[in-house]
Amino acid sequence: MSALARYYRKRGAEVYGYDRTQTPLTEELEREGIHIHYTEQVPPLKDKDPDLCIYTPAIPKTNREFLYFEQSDVPLIKRSQALGMLTLEKTCFAVAGTHGKTSVTSMIANILRGERPVTAFIGGISANCNSNFIDDENSHAIIVEADEYDRSFLSLHPDIAVITSMDSDHLDIYGNEAQLRKSFNDFAHQIKHCGFLVTKPKLASAITASCRVKTYSLNNLDTDYHAENLLVGNEKLHFDLVTPKGIIEDIQFEKTGWHNVENAVAAAAVCDLAGVNHAVIKQQLENYKGVKRRFEYIIHRPDFTYIDDYAHHPQEITACINSVRMMHPNRKICGVFQPHLFSRTRDFADAFARSLELLDSVVLLDIYPARELPIEGVSSKMLLDKINMKNTTYRHCEDDSPKQSEEDRLLHCVRNDGETEKILTDKENLIETLKNIKPEILVTMGAGDIDRLVDKIKTAFAL
Repeated sequence: MSALARYYRKRGAEVYGYDRTQTPLTEELEREGIHIHYTEQVPPLKDKDPDLCIYTPAIPKTNREFLYFEQSDVPLIKRSQALGMLTLEKTCFAVAGTHGKTSVTSMIANILRGERPVTAFIGGISANCNSNFIDDENSHAIIVEADEYDRSFLSLHPDIAVITSMDSDHLDIYGNEAQLRKSFNDFAHQIKHCGFLVTKPKLASAITASCRVKTYSLNNLDTDYHAENLLVGNEKLHFDLVTPKGIIEDIQFEKTGWHNVENAVAAAAVCDLAGVNHAVIKQQLENYKGVKRRFEYIIHRPDFTYIDDYAHHPQEITACINSVRMMHPNRKICGVFQPHLFSRTRDFADAFARSLELLDSVVLLDIYPARELPIEGVSSKMLLDKINMKNTTYRHCEDDSPKQSEEDRLLHCVRNDGETEKILTDKENLIETLKNIKPEILVTMGAGDIDRLVDKIKTAFAL
């Protein structure tokens, strides 16, 4: 929503917005000339109604401003509809998937910018431009995240699209995994007939797209785009990128985790299909700095490392922890997790427990409710009880090469030979709890307001 606000403000519109709480991002928007209020107002503007009202499905339908516009003559559209309208007259690159959208979107934007002007709406703050919004002059290319929540991505008709994953999520909307997959299939049908779908082989076999399909993977030799000769050195990931047009050799990638290399392969595939020069793809991948809260190093020194990550789904948590172990072998990891949504915690409680058991110490915060009311019997205490940490610790797998499957790497990382802890605390007592644990590696994870604790933790553990 903030990127859309910036888009309209840059084009001279007076932009007003509501948010429940003030944050560093809303303060930035206010400095940019956008009017933001933090209490529901009816009518929201003193003198006149706006020409258009855009809302996100995260806004409760009981919100007084939403009800006002619903009953007024002001056009009321979803954020996804606004994005759909903005993409109609430009070449549209859309990134869908239950994981990896923001990383792939930001990578595509960074690569394309090495050769042409772009407009991009990113679901996080890109470290390369310190914003979630890019709007270069004379841009004819627009890059957007295609959000599956509330079937929002069905407002888009992209020229080239990526589907990174179709794992169960948002079951409060879809009801079951079959309906989620149907929605992704519907999205694939909206890609222009002369365009491309870039996806993984298993997903390609489950999707009936009417456009051309190209496959990608980390290192599956049978895919159109994949990596070879993967090595870890000097806290960088080295690999060759295989494309139908040739091999891009010795890319030195600063982002950690093989899942991020796979994301880079997807982004490079899109840009290769868009005609970007291979030298530019290599250069822009190597200068890619990542996205805020996507495996972001907050403190990185020999005695203590602190990483913050947006992970809020079991598979994202697993990928994050495995990446930490790969880059920092033989060091104990303490993870702080804030569950996001009561429904997601209920639906994936067992999977969350299995993922969090990969840590040496687990600290759980209360569930961040976002748009939801509490669900009886669903709490962080319920999740904590499912985590079996007794006499179990995990060490780095000596053979953590990407030649193994993701499942094999996970199994090889499990060892039973030490003490562990699992703790439930609140935000007010988190710093004291962490100081008592004295972690070697600290990872904070979640999609709620846990990011507002990052600076406090940073200050508490500064030298």
